[in-house]
Amino acid sequence: MKGSVGDRLILEGAHVGDHKRIGVITELRHDDGTPPYMVHWLDNGHDSLVFPGSDAHIEAASNGGTGRP
Repeated sequence: MKGSVGDRLILEGAHVGDHKRIGVITELRHDDGTPPYMVHWLDNGHDSLVFPGSDAHIEAASNGGTGRP
């Protein structure tokens, strides 16, 4: 998995009843775009360091990679 600042990190629910979480990558910890990422979560406005698992995928930024939408 490789991301860039401004890309969306999508976490699919791992269990029945879990909701999908969508966040925006705001900071990379590695120059090659590999995890972990600092993510701004759109559902609650919090920022956190994320080590995405197998239930995650990245959608490329459509806003030119400016960070938050």
